[in-house]
Amino acid sequence: MTRDFTLSLVGAGGDGVVTMGDMLARAGAREGLNAMKTDAYGPQIRGGESSSAVRLSPDPIYSQGDAVDVMVIFSWAGFARFKSEINPSDDAIIFHEATDPVPPEFKRGANVVIIPVPFIEIAKAASGTGASKNIVALGMLCGLFHLPEKPLRASIERRFKKKGPEVVASNLAAIDAGAKIDLAALASDVPNLQARIEAKRLDYTQGAPKLLMSGNEATAIGAMYAGCKFFAGYPITPSTEVLQILGEWLPRVDGRVIQTEDELSAFGAVVGASFAGVKSMTSTSGPGLSLMTEMLGLAAISEIPSVIYNVMRGGPSTGIPTKSEQSDLFQAIYGGHGDMPRAVLAPADVEDSFHCIVEAFNISEEFQIPVIILNDQLVAQRIETLDEASLVHEIKDRTAPTEDELEDYKRYRETPSGVSPMTAPGVAKGIYQTNGLEHDEYGSPNAGYLMHEQMNAKRFRKLWGIRSKYNFVRRYGPEKAAVGIVTWGSMKGPAEEIVKRAEARGQKVAAFIPQILMPFPKNELDQFLASCDQILIVEQNYTAQFYKYLRSFADLPAGRTHVYKKSGGRPMTMVEIEDEMLKILEPANEPVEVMA
Repeated sequence: MTRDFTLSLVGAGGDGVVTMGDMLARAGAREGLNAMKTDAYGPQIRGGESSSAVRLSPDPIYSQGDAVDVMVIFSWAGFARFKSEINPSDDAIIFHEATDPVPPEFKRGANVVIIPVPFIEIAKAASGTGASKNIVALGMLCGLFHLPEKPLRASIERRFKKKGPEVVASNLAAIDAGAKIDLAALASDVPNLQARIEAKRLDYTQGAPKLLMSGNEATAIGAMYAGCKFFAGYPITPSTEVLQILGEWLPRVDGRVIQTEDELSAFGAVVGASFAGVKSMTSTSGPGLSLMTEMLGLAAISEIPSVIYNVMRGGPSTGIPTKSEQSDLFQAIYGGHGDMPRAVLAPADVEDSFHCIVEAFNISEEFQIPVIILNDQLVAQRIETLDEASLVHEIKDRTAPTEDELEDYKRYRETPSGVSPMTAPGVAKGIYQTNGLEHDEYGSPNAGYLMHEQMNAKRFRKLWGIRSKYNFVRRYGPEKAAVGIVTWGSMKGPAEEIVKRAEARGQKVAAFIPQILMPFPKNELDQFLASCDQILIVEQNYTAQFYKYLRSFADLPAGRTHVYKKSGGRPMTMVEIEDEMLKILEPANEPVEVMA
Protein backbone atom coordinates (compact mmCIF):
# COMPACT_ATOMS: atom_id res chain seq x y z
CA MET A 1 0.00 0.00 0.00
CA THR A 2 1.01 3.64 -0.31
CA ARG A 3 0.52 6.81 1.70
CA ASP A 4 0.67 9.04 -1.38
CA PHE A 5 -1.84 8.54 -4.20
CA THR A 6 -1.88 10.66 -7.36
CA LEU A 7 -4.63 10.37 -9.95
CA SER A 8 -5.09 12.05 -13.33
CA LEU A 9 -8.45 12.25 -15.12
CA VAL A 10 -8.66 13.31 -18.77
CA GLY A 11 -11.60 13.79 -21.08
CA ALA A 12 -13.50 15.92 -23.55
CA GLY A 13 -16.22 18.43 -22.75
CA GLY A 14 -19.12 16.70 -21.00
CA ASP A 15 -17.07 13.78 -19.71
CA GLY A 16 -17.22 15.19 -16.19
CA VAL A 17 -13.56 14.81 -15.27
CA VAL A 18 -13.42 18.11 -13.33
CA THR A 19 -16.54 17.05 -11.42
CA MET A 20 -14.87 13.70 -10.70
CA GLY A 21 -11.77 15.39 -9.33
CA ASP A 22 -13.80 17.79 -7.23
CA MET A 23 -15.95 15.05 -5.71
CA LEU A 24 -12.96 12.84 -4.95
CA ALA A 25 -10.97 15.65 -3.32
CA ARG A 26 -13.95 16.66 -1.19
CA ALA A 27 -14.57 13.05 -0.17
CA GLY A 28 -10.93 12.81 0.89
CA ALA A 29 -11.19 16.00 2.94
CA ARG A 30 -14.26 14.66 4.75
CA GLU A 31 -12.28 11.52 5.64
CA GLY A 32 -9.52 13.69 7.14
CA LEU A 33 -7.12 13.16 4.25
CA ASN A 34 -4.97 15.90 2.83
CA ALA A 35 -5.99 16.64 -0.74
CA MET A 36 -4.84 18.81 -3.61
CA LYS A 37 -6.70 19.09 -6.92
CA THR A 38 -5.42 20.90 -9.99
CA ASP A 39 -7.50 21.34 -13.15
CA ALA A 40 -6.36 22.18 -16.66
CA TYR A 41 -8.39 23.32 -19.63
CA GLY A 42 -7.99 23.80 -23.33
CA PRO A 43 -8.17 27.28 -24.91
CA GLN A 44 -11.90 27.10 -25.65
CA ILE A 45 -14.29 29.41 -23.80
CA ARG A 46 -16.87 26.62 -23.55
CA GLY A 47 -16.50 22.86 -23.90
CA GLY A 48 -13.27 21.37 -25.11
CA GLU A 49 -10.90 19.01 -23.36
CA SER A 50 -10.04 19.14 -19.67
CA SER A 51 -8.03 17.29 -17.08
CA SER A 52 -8.07 17.03 -13.32
CA ALA A 53 -5.21 15.83 -11.13
CA VAL A 54 -5.90 14.76 -7.55
CA ARG A 55 -3.31 13.96 -4.90
CA LEU A 56 -4.44 12.31 -1.65
CA SER A 57 -2.40 11.46 1.43
CA PRO A 58 -2.71 11.21 5.21
CA ASP A 59 0.59 13.12 5.28
CA PRO A 60 1.11 16.81 4.37
CA ILE A 61 0.96 17.59 0.65
CA TYR A 62 3.23 20.33 -0.63
CA SER A 63 2.84 20.16 -4.41
CA GLN A 64 0.96 18.42 -7.20
CA GLY A 65 3.72 15.79 -7.32
CA ASP A 66 6.01 14.59 -10.08
CA ALA A 67 4.29 11.58 -11.59
CA VAL A 68 0.82 10.07 -11.81
CA ASP A 69 0.08 6.67 -10.24
CA VAL A 70 -3.29 6.05 -11.87
CA MET A 71 -5.00 7.57 -14.90
CA VAL A 72 -8.54 7.47 -16.27
CA ILE A 73 -8.78 8.57 -19.91
CA PHE A 74 -12.20 9.03 -21.51
CA SER A 75 -10.76 10.68 -24.62
CA TRP A 76 -7.33 10.04 -26.11
CA ALA A 77 -7.76 13.18 -28.21
CA GLY A 78 -8.17 15.08 -24.96
CA PHE A 79 -5.09 13.41 -23.53
CA ALA A 80 -3.10 14.52 -26.58
CA ARG A 81 -3.76 18.12 -25.54
CA PHE A 82 -2.29 17.55 -22.09
CA LYS A 83 0.40 14.93 -22.71
CA SER A 84 3.16 17.48 -22.06
CA GLU A 85 1.60 18.24 -18.65
CA ILE A 86 0.84 14.69 -17.49
CA ASN A 87 3.69 12.42 -16.51
CA PRO A 88 2.65 8.80 -15.84
CA SER A 89 4.93 7.02 -13.38
CA ASP A 90 7.09 4.14 -14.59
CA ASP A 91 4.54 1.66 -13.23
CA ALA A 92 1.35 3.65 -13.80
CA ILE A 93 -2.00 1.96 -14.34
CA ILE A 94 -4.05 3.60 -17.09
CA PHE A 95 -7.76 2.91 -17.55
CA HIS A 96 -9.41 4.15 -20.73
CA GLU A 97 -12.85 4.03 -22.32
CA ALA A 98 -12.99 0.80 -24.31
CA THR A 99 -14.71 2.41 -27.31
CA ASP A 100 -11.80 4.85 -27.69
CA PRO A 101 -8.77 2.67 -28.54
CA VAL A 102 -5.20 3.58 -27.66
CA PRO A 103 -3.72 5.66 -30.51
CA PRO A 104 -0.68 4.06 -32.16
CA GLU A 105 1.46 7.14 -31.49
CA PHE A 106 1.05 6.82 -27.71
CA LYS A 107 4.35 5.75 -26.19
CA ARG A 108 4.23 4.07 -22.83
CA GLY A 109 6.86 2.84 -20.44
CA ALA A 110 7.68 -0.85 -20.32
CA ASN A 111 5.98 -1.29 -16.94
CA VAL A 112 2.92 0.87 -17.61
CA VAL A 113 -0.36 -1.07 -17.71
CA ILE A 114 -3.19 0.04 -20.01
CA ILE A 115 -6.64 -1.45 -19.41
CA PRO A 116 -9.71 -0.80 -21.59
CA VAL A 117 -12.89 -0.47 -19.53
CA PRO A 118 -16.41 -0.14 -21.03
CA PHE A 119 -17.39 2.78 -18.80
CA ILE A 120 -20.17 3.96 -21.13
CA GLU A 121 -21.67 0.49 -21.50
CA ILE A 122 -21.62 -0.11 -17.75
CA ALA A 123 -23.12 3.34 -17.09
CA LYS A 124 -26.00 2.72 -19.50
CA ALA A 125 -26.76 -0.64 -17.91
CA ALA A 126 -26.67 0.74 -14.37
CA SER A 127 -28.28 4.17 -14.72
CA GLY A 128 -29.80 4.29 -18.18
CA THR A 129 -27.37 6.89 -19.50
CA GLY A 130 -23.76 6.87 -20.60
CA ALA A 131 -23.34 10.34 -19.09
CA SER A 132 -22.74 8.72 -15.68
CA LYS A 133 -19.57 7.02 -16.90
CA ASN A 134 -17.55 9.35 -14.67
CA ILE A 135 -19.46 8.10 -11.62
CA VAL A 136 -18.85 4.51 -12.72
CA ALA A 137 -15.13 5.31 -12.90
CA LEU A 138 -15.22 6.80 -9.39
CA GLY A 139 -16.82 3.64 -8.04
CA MET A 140 -14.13 1.54 -9.71
CA LEU A 141 -11.33 3.70 -8.30
CA CYS A 142 -12.75 3.58 -4.78
CA GLY A 143 -13.06 -0.18 -4.88
CA LEU A 144 -9.61 -0.83 -6.30
CA PHE A 145 -7.49 1.74 -4.49
CA HIS A 146 -9.17 2.14 -1.07
CA LEU A 147 -10.40 5.66 -1.79
CA PRO A 148 -13.10 7.21 0.44
CA GLU A 149 -16.32 5.72 -0.96
CA LYS A 150 -18.73 6.54 1.90
CA PRO A 151 -18.27 10.34 1.78
CA LEU A 152 -18.26 10.10 -2.01
CA ARG A 153 -21.73 8.56 -1.93
CA ALA A 154 -22.86 11.30 0.45
CA SER A 155 -21.43 13.87 -1.94
CA ILE A 156 -23.43 12.37 -4.82
CA GLU A 157 -26.61 12.58 -2.76
CA ARG A 158 -25.97 16.25 -1.93
CA ARG A 159 -24.92 17.22 -5.45
CA PHE A 160 -27.92 15.65 -7.21
CA LYS A 161 -30.57 16.13 -4.53
CA LYS A 162 -32.21 19.06 -6.33
CA LYS A 163 -32.59 16.96 -9.48
CA GLY A 164 -34.82 14.50 -7.70
CA PRO A 165 -34.58 11.05 -6.10
CA GLU A 166 -34.44 9.23 -9.44
CA VAL A 167 -31.27 11.07 -10.46
CA VAL A 168 -29.70 10.39 -7.06
CA ALA A 169 -30.60 6.70 -7.29
CA SER A 170 -29.22 6.34 -10.83
CA ASN A 171 -25.88 7.87 -9.82
CA LEU A 172 -25.63 5.68 -6.74
CA ALA A 173 -26.33 2.71 -8.99
CA ALA A 174 -23.52 3.88 -11.26
CA ILE A 175 -21.01 4.05 -8.41
CA ASP A 176 -22.08 0.58 -7.24
CA ALA A 177 -21.64 -0.78 -10.76
CA GLY A 178 -18.15 0.70 -10.93
CA ALA A 179 -17.17 -0.90 -7.63
CA LYS A 180 -18.21 -4.31 -9.00
CA ILE A 181 -16.14 -4.15 -12.19
CA ASP A 182 -14.30 -7.45 -12.70
CA LEU A 183 -10.86 -6.13 -13.56
CA ALA A 184 -9.35 -9.60 -13.82
CA ALA A 185 -11.67 -10.36 -16.73
CA LEU A 186 -10.81 -7.09 -18.48
CA ALA A 187 -7.05 -7.46 -18.03
CA SER A 188 -6.42 -11.19 -17.92
CA ASP A 189 -3.20 -10.75 -19.88
CA VAL A 190 -1.59 -8.43 -17.29
CA PRO A 191 0.80 -10.35 -15.01
CA ASN A 192 0.67 -9.68 -11.26
CA LEU A 193 -2.17 -7.18 -11.72
CA GLN A 194 -3.60 -7.65 -8.23
CA ALA A 195 -0.19 -7.10 -6.63
CA ARG A 196 0.31 -3.93 -8.67
CA ILE A 197 -3.07 -2.60 -7.61
CA GLU A 198 -2.40 -3.51 -3.99
CA ALA A 199 0.84 -1.51 -4.11
CA LYS A 200 -1.12 1.59 -5.12
CA ARG A 201 -3.95 1.25 -2.60
CA LEU A 202 -4.07 4.25 -0.28
CA ASP A 203 -3.10 3.44 3.30
CA TYR A 204 -4.98 5.68 5.71
CA THR A 205 -7.34 5.73 8.67
CA GLN A 206 -10.26 8.10 8.97
CA GLY A 207 -9.54 11.41 10.69
CA ALA A 208 -11.25 14.70 11.48
CA PRO A 209 -12.74 16.45 8.42
CA LYS A 210 -10.72 19.25 6.85
CA LEU A 211 -11.68 22.40 5.00
CA LEU A 212 -11.20 22.33 1.24
CA MET A 213 -11.00 25.48 -0.85
CA SER A 214 -9.20 27.22 -3.68
CA GLY A 215 -6.81 30.14 -3.42
CA ASN A 216 -9.46 32.45 -4.85
CA GLU A 217 -12.01 31.21 -2.30
CA ALA A 218 -9.49 31.68 0.52
CA THR A 219 -8.80 35.21 -0.74
CA ALA A 220 -12.50 36.13 -0.76
CA ILE A 221 -13.00 34.68 2.72
CA GLY A 222 -9.87 36.44 3.98
CA ALA A 223 -11.05 39.77 2.56
CA MET A 224 -14.31 39.54 4.50
CA TYR A 225 -12.39 38.41 7.60
CA ALA A 226 -10.17 41.50 7.29
CA GLY A 227 -13.22 43.77 7.22
CA CYS A 228 -13.49 44.51 3.50
CA LYS A 229 -16.81 46.24 2.85
CA PHE A 230 -16.41 47.30 -0.78
CA PHE A 231 -15.34 45.42 -3.87
CA ALA A 232 -15.28 46.65 -7.46
CA GLY A 233 -14.09 44.48 -10.30
CA TYR A 234 -14.35 43.35 -13.88
CA PRO A 235 -14.46 39.63 -14.79
CA ILE A 236 -11.14 38.27 -15.99
CA THR A 237 -9.69 34.77 -15.92
CA PRO A 238 -8.30 33.47 -13.58
CA SER A 239 -9.52 35.80 -10.80
CA THR A 240 -13.24 35.99 -11.61
CA GLU A 241 -14.20 33.66 -8.75
CA VAL A 242 -13.33 36.40 -6.23
CA LEU A 243 -15.86 38.74 -7.86
CA GLN A 244 -18.44 35.95 -7.94
CA ILE A 245 -17.96 34.90 -4.31
CA LEU A 246 -17.91 38.42 -2.89
CA GLY A 247 -20.84 39.35 -5.11
CA GLU A 248 -22.87 36.72 -3.29
CA TRP A 249 -21.52 37.05 0.24
CA LEU A 250 -20.33 40.63 0.82
CA PRO A 251 -23.85 42.15 0.73
CA ARG A 252 -24.80 39.73 3.54
CA VAL A 253 -22.36 41.54 5.85
CA ASP A 254 -23.41 45.06 4.80
CA GLY A 255 -20.82 45.24 2.04
CA ARG A 256 -21.19 46.47 -1.53
CA VAL A 257 -20.02 44.93 -4.80
CA ILE A 258 -19.89 46.69 -8.17
CA GLN A 259 -19.07 45.13 -11.53
CA THR A 260 -17.65 48.03 -13.52
CA GLU A 261 -17.19 48.55 -17.25
CA ASP A 262 -13.42 47.99 -17.10
CA GLU A 263 -10.50 47.54 -14.70
CA LEU A 264 -9.51 51.21 -14.57
CA SER A 265 -13.00 52.12 -13.37
CA ALA A 266 -12.93 49.25 -10.88
CA PHE A 267 -9.80 50.47 -9.15
CA GLY A 268 -11.03 54.06 -9.32
CA ALA A 269 -14.13 52.98 -7.41
CA VAL A 270 -11.92 51.20 -4.87
CA VAL A 271 -9.86 54.35 -4.28
CA GLY A 272 -13.04 56.41 -3.91
CA ALA A 273 -14.63 54.00 -1.44
CA SER A 274 -11.45 53.86 0.62
CA PHE A 275 -11.28 57.67 0.66
CA ALA A 276 -14.77 57.51 2.16
CA GLY A 277 -13.42 55.35 4.99
CA VAL A 278 -14.26 51.82 3.83
CA LYS A 279 -11.81 48.94 3.44
CA SER A 280 -11.84 48.26 -0.30
CA MET A 281 -10.26 45.98 -2.89
CA THR A 282 -10.39 44.73 -6.47
CA SER A 283 -9.22 41.59 -8.25
CA THR A 284 -7.75 41.17 -11.73
CA SER A 285 -5.11 39.51 -13.87
CA GLY A 286 -2.18 40.88 -15.86
CA PRO A 287 -4.06 42.76 -18.62
CA GLY A 288 -6.35 44.32 -16.03
CA LEU A 289 -3.43 45.31 -13.81
CA SER A 290 -2.00 47.17 -16.80
CA LEU A 291 -5.19 49.25 -17.00
CA MET A 292 -5.20 49.90 -13.26
CA THR A 293 -1.68 51.32 -13.23
CA GLU A 294 -2.79 54.93 -13.78
CA MET A 295 -5.15 54.78 -10.82
CA LEU A 296 -2.42 53.08 -8.76
CA GLY A 297 -0.47 56.33 -8.98
CA LEU A 298 -3.46 58.26 -7.63
CA ALA A 299 -3.72 55.91 -4.65
CA ALA A 300 0.00 56.28 -3.97
CA ILE A 301 0.23 60.08 -4.12
CA SER A 302 -3.01 60.62 -2.20
CA GLU A 303 -1.97 57.95 0.34
CA ILE A 304 -5.28 56.11 0.18
CA PRO A 305 -5.33 52.49 1.39
CA SER A 306 -6.25 50.10 -1.42
CA VAL A 307 -5.72 46.45 -2.31
CA ILE A 308 -5.31 44.80 -5.71
CA TYR A 309 -5.47 41.01 -5.94
CA ASN A 310 -3.76 39.99 -9.19
CA VAL A 311 -3.76 36.39 -10.39
CA MET A 312 -0.89 35.81 -12.82
CA ARG A 313 -1.44 33.92 -16.05
CA GLY A 314 0.56 33.30 -19.21
CA GLY A 315 1.19 36.54 -21.12
CA PRO A 316 1.62 38.97 -22.73
CA SER A 317 -1.77 40.18 -24.02
CA THR A 318 -4.47 37.51 -23.80
CA GLY A 319 -1.66 34.95 -23.68
CA ILE A 320 -2.69 31.72 -21.94
CA PRO A 321 -5.55 32.74 -19.64
CA THR A 322 -5.95 29.31 -18.02
CA LYS A 323 -2.29 28.56 -17.27
CA SER A 324 0.09 29.79 -14.59
CA GLU A 325 3.14 32.02 -15.10
CA GLN A 326 5.13 34.28 -12.76
CA SER A 327 5.57 37.05 -15.31
CA ASP A 328 3.77 40.00 -13.67
CA LEU A 329 6.54 40.64 -11.14
CA PHE A 330 8.10 43.63 -12.90
CA GLN A 331 4.69 45.15 -13.57
CA ALA A 332 3.68 44.88 -9.91
CA ILE A 333 6.95 46.26 -8.55
CA TYR A 334 7.85 48.88 -11.16
CA GLY A 335 4.61 49.56 -13.06
CA GLY A 336 3.52 53.19 -13.25
CA HIS A 337 5.09 56.58 -13.87
CA GLY A 338 6.94 58.60 -11.28
CA ASP A 339 8.31 57.40 -7.96
CA MET A 340 5.45 55.32 -6.64
CA PRO A 341 5.69 53.35 -3.38
CA ARG A 342 3.63 50.21 -3.05
CA ALA A 343 3.82 46.89 -1.21
CA VAL A 344 3.74 43.57 -3.06
CA LEU A 345 2.86 40.23 -1.44
CA ALA A 346 2.98 36.73 -2.93
CA PRO A 347 1.04 33.83 -1.39
CA ALA A 348 2.55 30.38 -1.78
CA ASP A 349 -0.46 28.12 -1.24
CA VAL A 350 -4.17 28.24 -0.47
CA GLU A 351 -3.76 28.90 3.25
CA ASP A 352 -1.29 31.64 2.38
CA SER A 353 -3.91 33.21 0.14
CA PHE A 354 -6.09 33.77 3.20
CA HIS A 355 -3.30 35.22 5.31
CA CYS A 356 -1.83 37.37 2.53
CA ILE A 357 -5.10 39.16 1.78
CA VAL A 358 -5.57 39.87 5.50
CA GLU A 359 -2.01 41.20 5.74
CA ALA A 360 -2.52 43.20 2.55
CA PHE A 361 -5.40 45.03 4.23
CA ASN A 362 -3.38 45.41 7.44
CA ILE A 363 -0.41 46.94 5.61
CA SER A 364 -2.58 49.09 3.39
CA GLU A 365 -4.64 50.45 6.27
CA GLU A 366 -1.75 50.91 8.71
CA PHE A 367 0.61 52.54 6.21
CA GLN A 368 -1.95 54.12 3.83
CA ILE A 369 -0.35 52.61 0.76
CA PRO A 370 -1.58 50.55 -2.19
CA VAL A 371 -0.84 46.84 -1.86
CA ILE A 372 -0.69 44.35 -4.72
CA ILE A 373 -1.03 40.62 -4.16
CA LEU A 374 0.60 38.46 -6.82
CA ASN A 375 -0.96 35.01 -6.78
CA ASP A 376 -0.17 32.29 -9.31
CA GLN A 377 -3.07 30.82 -11.30
CA LEU A 378 -1.88 27.44 -10.04
CA VAL A 379 -2.55 28.44 -6.42
CA ALA A 380 -5.58 30.61 -7.12
CA GLN A 381 -7.61 27.92 -8.86
CA ARG A 382 -6.40 24.66 -7.35
CA ILE A 383 -8.11 23.38 -4.22
CA GLU A 384 -6.31 22.21 -1.09
CA THR A 385 -7.21 20.98 2.36
CA LEU A 386 -6.47 23.12 5.38
CA ASP A 387 -7.36 23.20 9.04
CA GLU A 388 -10.00 25.68 10.14
CA ALA A 389 -7.91 26.57 13.20
CA SER A 390 -5.24 28.03 10.88
CA LEU A 391 -7.60 30.73 9.58
CA VAL A 392 -7.02 33.19 12.41
CA HIS A 393 -5.28 36.53 12.02
CA GLU A 394 -4.83 39.91 13.70
CA ILE A 395 -6.80 42.77 12.10
CA LYS A 396 -5.50 46.34 11.87
CA ASP A 397 -7.23 49.60 10.93
CA ARG A 398 -6.09 53.01 9.74
CA THR A 399 -5.05 55.63 12.28
CA ALA A 400 -7.56 58.43 12.91
CA PRO A 401 -6.52 61.90 14.11
CA THR A 402 -7.02 62.93 17.73
CA GLU A 403 -9.19 65.87 18.73
CA ASP A 404 -6.07 68.00 19.19
CA GLU A 405 -4.80 67.07 15.72
CA LEU A 406 -8.14 68.05 14.20
CA GLU A 407 -7.75 71.61 15.52
CA ASP A 408 -5.20 72.23 12.77
CA TYR A 409 -5.67 69.16 10.62
CA LYS A 410 -2.78 68.37 8.31
CA ARG A 411 -3.78 65.32 6.31
CA TYR A 412 -0.21 64.83 5.09
CA ARG A 413 1.59 65.91 8.24
CA GLU A 414 5.25 64.96 8.41
CA THR A 415 5.81 62.05 10.79
CA PRO A 416 8.82 59.81 11.47
CA SER A 417 6.95 56.82 10.01
CA GLY A 418 5.56 58.71 7.02
CA VAL A 419 2.03 57.81 8.14
CA SER A 420 -0.36 60.69 8.86
CA PRO A 421 -3.71 60.25 10.64
CA MET A 422 -6.56 59.99 8.13
CA THR A 423 -10.17 61.11 8.43
CA ALA A 424 -13.21 60.28 6.36
CA PRO A 425 -15.70 62.72 4.80
CA GLY A 426 -18.12 64.07 7.37
CA VAL A 427 -15.69 64.19 10.28
CA ALA A 428 -15.93 67.59 11.95
CA LYS A 429 -12.82 69.71 11.32
CA GLY A 430 -11.40 66.84 9.27
CA ILE A 431 -12.09 68.15 5.78
CA TYR A 432 -9.09 68.11 3.47
CA GLN A 433 -8.31 68.35 -0.22
CA THR A 434 -6.88 65.39 -2.09
CA ASN A 435 -6.24 64.67 -5.76
CA GLY A 436 -3.45 63.56 -8.06
CA LEU A 437 -1.42 66.75 -7.71
CA GLU A 438 1.63 67.05 -5.51
CA HIS A 439 0.64 68.84 -2.32
CA ASP A 440 1.74 70.25 1.00
CA GLU A 441 0.88 68.90 4.44
CA TYR A 442 -2.67 70.27 4.24
CA GLY A 443 -3.29 68.67 0.85
CA SER A 444 -3.17 71.95 -1.06
CA PRO A 445 -1.46 71.72 -4.49
CA ASN A 446 2.22 72.64 -4.37
CA ALA A 447 4.57 72.41 -7.35
CA GLY A 448 7.74 73.40 -5.50
CA TYR A 449 10.65 71.01 -5.89
CA LEU A 450 11.49 71.14 -2.18
CA MET A 451 7.95 70.12 -1.23
CA HIS A 452 8.03 67.37 -3.88
CA GLU A 453 11.27 66.02 -2.40
CA GLN A 454 9.81 66.22 1.10
CA MET A 455 6.62 64.37 0.16
CA ASN A 456 8.47 61.70 -1.80
CA ALA A 457 10.65 61.06 1.24
CA LYS A 458 7.55 60.91 3.46
CA ARG A 459 5.79 58.39 1.22
CA PHE A 460 8.81 56.14 0.83
CA ARG A 461 9.58 56.15 4.57
CA LYS A 462 6.59 53.86 4.92
CA LEU A 463 8.52 51.09 3.20
CA TRP A 464 11.06 51.09 6.02
CA GLY A 465 8.25 50.67 8.52
CA ILE A 466 6.74 47.83 6.53
CA ARG A 467 10.12 46.13 6.23
CA SER A 468 10.74 46.33 9.97
CA LYS A 469 7.31 44.91 10.89
CA TYR A 470 6.59 42.44 8.10
CA ASN A 471 9.35 40.13 6.89
CA PHE A 472 7.11 37.23 5.78
CA VAL A 473 9.91 34.79 5.02
CA ARG A 474 9.91 31.01 5.06
CA ARG A 475 13.18 29.15 5.37
CA TYR A 476 13.45 25.38 5.13
CA GLY A 477 16.37 23.04 5.60
CA PRO A 478 19.65 23.02 7.55
CA GLU A 479 21.43 26.15 8.77
CA LYS A 480 24.32 25.36 6.41
CA ALA A 481 23.49 23.94 3.00
CA ALA A 482 25.30 22.78 -0.11
CA VAL A 483 22.52 24.24 -2.26
CA GLY A 484 20.09 26.99 -1.36
CA ILE A 485 16.94 27.40 -3.45
CA VAL A 486 15.55 30.93 -3.68
CA THR A 487 12.07 31.12 -5.15
CA TRP A 488 8.60 32.55 -4.60
CA GLY A 489 4.87 32.00 -5.02
CA SER A 490 3.64 28.59 -6.10
CA MET A 491 7.22 27.29 -6.30
CA LYS A 492 7.26 27.10 -2.50
CA GLY A 493 5.54 23.69 -2.46
CA PRO A 494 8.01 21.93 -4.77
CA ALA A 495 10.93 23.63 -3.01
CA GLU A 496 9.78 22.51 0.44
CA GLU A 497 9.24 18.95 -0.78
CA ILE A 498 12.67 18.94 -2.46
CA VAL A 499 14.27 19.95 0.85
CA LYS A 500 12.56 17.04 2.62
CA ARG A 501 13.52 14.56 -0.09
CA ALA A 502 17.12 15.79 0.03
CA GLU A 503 17.20 15.36 3.80
CA ALA A 504 16.02 11.77 3.40
CA ARG A 505 18.93 11.17 0.98
CA GLY A 506 21.44 12.77 3.34
CA GLN A 507 21.87 15.90 1.19
CA LYS A 508 21.97 19.41 2.64
CA VAL A 509 19.51 21.52 0.68
CA ALA A 510 17.74 24.63 1.99
CA ALA A 511 15.05 26.91 0.59
CA PHE A 512 14.22 30.60 1.02
CA ILE A 513 10.71 31.75 0.07
CA PRO A 514 9.67 35.38 0.70
CA GLN A 515 5.98 36.18 0.90
CA ILE A 516 6.63 39.91 0.72
CA LEU A 517 8.43 41.04 -2.42
CA MET A 518 8.22 44.81 -1.96
CA PRO A 519 9.82 45.96 0.27
CA PHE A 520 12.04 42.91 0.11
CA PRO A 521 13.43 41.29 3.30
CA LYS A 522 17.04 41.90 2.26
CA ASN A 523 18.68 41.15 5.61
CA GLU A 524 17.09 37.72 5.76
CA LEU A 525 18.13 37.04 2.16
CA ASP A 526 21.72 38.07 2.87
CA GLN A 527 21.87 35.67 5.81
CA PHE A 528 20.52 32.86 3.65
CA LEU A 529 22.98 33.53 0.83
CA ALA A 530 25.87 33.42 3.30
CA SER A 531 24.71 30.05 4.64
CA CYS A 532 24.73 28.22 1.28
CA ASP A 533 27.62 27.03 -0.88
CA GLN A 534 25.61 27.34 -4.11
CA ILE A 535 22.47 29.33 -4.90
CA LEU A 536 19.75 28.22 -7.31
CA ILE A 537 17.10 30.82 -8.17
CA VAL A 538 13.95 29.18 -9.53
CA GLU A 539 11.09 30.99 -11.25
CA GLN A 540 8.45 30.46 -13.91
CA ASN A 541 8.91 33.17 -16.52
CA TYR A 542 11.05 33.51 -19.61
CA THR A 543 13.08 36.61 -18.71
CA ALA A 544 14.21 35.68 -15.16
CA GLN A 545 12.41 38.64 -13.58
CA PHE A 546 12.92 37.46 -10.00
CA TYR A 547 16.66 36.97 -10.51
CA LYS A 548 17.03 40.42 -12.06
CA TYR A 549 14.99 42.00 -9.28
CA LEU A 550 17.17 40.37 -6.61
CA ARG A 551 20.30 41.44 -8.45
CA SER A 552 19.16 45.08 -8.29
CA PHE A 553 19.71 45.24 -4.52
CA ALA A 554 21.28 41.98 -3.29
CA ASP A 555 24.90 40.87 -3.45
CA LEU A 556 24.33 37.58 -5.25
CA PRO A 557 27.57 35.60 -4.90
CA ALA A 558 29.52 35.64 -8.17
CA GLY A 559 30.31 32.20 -9.54
CA ARG A 560 27.90 30.54 -7.12
CA THR A 561 24.55 31.85 -8.35
CA HIS A 562 22.55 29.80 -10.84
CA VAL A 563 19.15 30.42 -12.40
CA TYR A 564 16.56 27.93 -13.54
CA LYS A 565 13.68 29.64 -15.31
CA LYS A 566 11.08 28.64 -17.85
CA SER A 567 7.92 30.04 -19.36
CA GLY A 568 4.55 29.20 -17.85
CA GLY A 569 2.00 26.80 -19.27
CA ARG A 570 3.02 23.77 -17.23
CA PRO A 571 3.87 23.65 -13.53
CA MET A 572 7.50 22.91 -12.75
CA THR A 573 8.15 19.47 -11.32
CA MET A 574 10.46 18.61 -8.47
CA VAL A 575 12.45 16.26 -10.69
CA GLU A 576 13.46 18.98 -13.13
CA ILE A 577 14.53 21.29 -10.29
CA GLU A 578 16.49 18.45 -8.69
CA ASP A 579 18.18 17.83 -12.04
CA GLU A 580 19.36 21.45 -12.03
CA MET A 581 20.65 21.00 -8.49
CA LEU A 582 22.71 18.01 -9.57
CA LYS A 583 24.18 20.00 -12.44
CA ILE A 584 25.40 22.84 -10.24
CA LEU A 585 26.99 20.41 -7.80
CA GLU A 586 29.27 19.14 -10.55
CA PRO A 587 32.65 20.92 -10.24
CA ALA A 588 32.99 21.54 -13.97
CA ASN A 589 29.63 23.26 -14.22
CA GLU A 590 29.57 27.00 -14.81
CA PRO A 591 26.97 29.41 -13.38
CA VAL A 592 23.87 29.68 -15.51
CA GLU A 593 23.91 32.65 -17.85
CA VAL A 594 20.81 34.82 -18.01
CA MET A 595 20.09 37.39 -20.70
CA ALA A 596 20.79 40.97 -19.68
